[in-house]
Amino acid sequence: MGAKFNLGRNHYLLLGFVCGFLFSYYSPQDYTEIVTECPEVTEHTNKLNGLDGHGSEFEPQLNLEQKPMIAKKVVKNIVRPRYYYTELGIREKLFLGVLTTTENIDSLATAINRTAAHLVNKIKFFIHAESMKSNFQLKNIVGFTDTRENLRPFHMLKFLADNYLDEYDYFLLVTDTTYVNARTLRSQLEHLSVTMDVYMGRPLAGANGPEEGGPGTGGESPSSSSGSSTGTGTGTGTSGYCDLNAGIILSSGVIRKVRANLDWCVRNALGDDHSHNIGKCVKYSAKLDGCHDRWQGIAVSSYRLSSFKIYRDFHLIAKEPAFNGASTVFPVTVADDFYLLHAYFSRVHLETNNERKRQLQEEALQIAGGALPNDVLEVRWPLGVPRTSPPESRHDIIKWTTLNLTHIFMRNTEENVRRLSAVDEQDIRNVLNKTVTEATRNQPDAEYRGLHSAYKRFDAVRGMEYRLLLNFYDRKRKRMRTRSFEVIKPISLIEIVPSPYVTESTRVAILLPVLEHQVQETEQFLESYERTCMDSQDNTFLMLIFFYRADTPSKGDEDVFLPLKNIALAVTEKHKQDGSRVAWVSIRLPPELSGKFDDNHRYYSSMYGQHGRLAFAAVDLALRKIGLESLVMLCSNAATFRSDFLNRVRMNTIQGFQVFSPIGFNMYPCEWTGLCKPCENCDVGQGIGYFDRHNYDVVSFYSNDYVAVRKELESRLPIVRSDRDIVNLLGTNATGPVPPTGGPLTNIVQLFLQANTDLHVLRAIEPNLRLGSSIRNFLATDPNGERFARLSCPEPDDNRQQCIRIASKKQIGDLLVQYSKQRTESQPTRR
Repeated sequence: MGAKFNLGRNHYLLLGFVCGFLFSYYSPQDYTEIVTECPEVTEHTNKLNGLDGHGSEFEPQLNLEQKPMIAKKVVKNIVRPRYYYTELGIREKLFLGVLTTTENIDSLATAINRTAAHLVNKIKFFIHAESMKSNFQLKNIVGFTDTRENLRPFHMLKFLADNYLDEYDYFLLVTDTTYVNARTLRSQLEHLSVTMDVYMGRPLAGANGPEEGGPGTGGESPSSSSGSSTGTGTGTGTSGYCDLNAGIILSSGVIRKVRANLDWCVRNALGDDHSHNIGKCVKYSAKLDGCHDRWQGIAVSSYRLSSFKIYRDFHLIAKEPAFNGASTVFPVTVADDFYLLHAYFSRVHLETNNERKRQLQEEALQIAGGALPNDVLEVRWPLGVPRTSPPESRHDIIKWTTLNLTHIFMRNTEENVRRLSAVDEQDIRNVLNKTVTEATRNQPDAEYRGLHSAYKRFDAVRGMEYRLLLNFYDRKRKRMRTRSFEVIKPISLIEIVPSPYVTESTRVAILLPVLEHQVQETEQFLESYERTCMDSQDNTFLMLIFFYRADTPSKGDEDVFLPLKNIALAVTEKHKQDGSRVAWVSIRLPPELSGKFDDNHRYYSSMYGQHGRLAFAAVDLALRKIGLESLVMLCSNAATFRSDFLNRVRMNTIQGFQVFSPIGFNMYPCEWTGLCKPCENCDVGQGIGYFDRHNYDVVSFYSNDYVAVRKELESRLPIVRSDRDIVNLLGTNATGPVPPTGGPLTNIVQLFLQANTDLHVLRAIEPNLRLGSSIRNFLATDPNGERFARLSCPEPDDNRQQCIRIASKKQIGDLLVQYSKQRTESQPTRR
């Protein structure tokens, strides 16, 4: 029995192994195949498996059934207008449209353009397209291909509605025989409501009786028949149409309604009478009663020349009140009559303004002499000129500068006295003559004897101000008197100079000249350039310009610029995927400039030392490698800058318009002097450096602008086409220096200033452009100052402005006072 029982247990064990093997072999590997019809169970099973596996990898199954794939509400981005007036619906006041012909473009249309274009917001001339030609002097011409004369005004209305409907309040339509007194018309339109439909002008003859004008009746305003006015404004309505020859004024609301009914207007346009066709269209579209010569209490009148000849009867016409108050005068068939009328109405407008100005001054003086003080009324001298803005700190105070008739004193912290320029000298003499004339007119007994003292300052709010102390001899009292005067030349008109559009994405090609003794600061520049421009993928390109002396090897291990070339290759390889690279070009100096470097040249703030014209050689030879459409910035290896500085270079350098010359901030060698705290990233201040206005090493321009100016002044400054031409450029050949004509050309900024071009030269301080690394490197190798003590600033005194400063006047003064005290205390006291 026992043997049989043991044998049965073994069979059961073997059978269990076989069943388990078969079950594991035929069972599926992905259990989700069994439960795909039950997503809830599958999701629950996956969660349990994830918990049991303690973070084992699994692929989640997302249930996207009955779920929206797209959001129900699409979020729309709000695009705001670029200008405030667009969003607020602010429009210009007046658009002038003139119907003319090809024969009158160069005569009558040109006269209208010259007398009215600068007084209205926009002017356009409309002719047939088939008669247009390319040699017209006028550029604001619109031509229509449809040559049917009766449809030309509707083409004009459609053009205005499609292009200028939302930009102007009123549209004045005239023919080329109508003179427009734009000043009077604009002042009248200022008082009309822009929310109402306006159809104004001179009613056609026949609707209100005979026409006016002629020697007997002049040009009085036409009589109006009774009629109701539209809207809530008060006006005079007629049953006729407005005369296009006298001018038709339409509001933007009427133009909008006409556009919606242009098809009806075209079908019902009969004949070539533009006044009837326009009037019929306006009446049908805007449901207006007719032409109005007065609306909301404002009368827009016109004057008709019947039998008058302007050149003959102008003295009679000018006496008529209707002519002087007219907004339009017609018909004018001679171009010279337009100019005569414009000169007369301009003189009338000027006399009216002068009379109004005199009345305002009298009223202001009466108020100023009344009971209320000037502080309450804010009456300031001179009338109409704002007072100066109060300074926020002591640094914002505008100081007065002392001067006489020939010199100015303490103009800045660098100069004690300086000769006045020709313009300033003429200005002070004109101010003095005007002051003496005014003083002797008010006091005839005073005799001018001389200038005691004078002061001036420029206030950006008020203008140029002078304070004069003059010596007079009083002939009545027989004695000398000193009287004080205050003179001001106010800022009358501020003009915004238009400039082309520029972007901050332009590529900047940086040219960096390097002399043999400037390897160390160039290595520092390359390190800063890689960190500032190449790492941030700024759109720049750097070209090193190596100046070799005549006997210096330029190849192999003896190459003095070999470390810089290795760095250039390394950074180019590192950033080749970004498109940034550093290249170089080699220039061989002539033997005359290959002498040993003089340490005294380290005193120059310019990297070129006394040879400033080397900048021309660098640019002339390097531009051949760059091209004529590049934005070029000539830089200094003693400079460091931030990325914001390059953006200002891109914005301030405009092709064919402007050249940018930044004034860098020269840092003091604080590590060596110990008079200030060294700080590279600190804000600019008087204690750590100064703006070097006499350093022109950094300048940016476009290549084609430089080439054009260079060719213009080639007779004064020869172009460098090869290394051998550098001698002629610097003037070191046997023939002597190049004679200057109109001033010396020692830097590129003077080249653009003295050229006869329209290029502007912008010279401005730049806090993010830091200079001074060259002198700091030199002083780092001279801790005791032995070599520095042997240096001297070059003569004459005019060149001392080009020398560097190692500390401010205050720091040196404090040091001298401290040294004097120590020396006094160290000396024994004598009894």
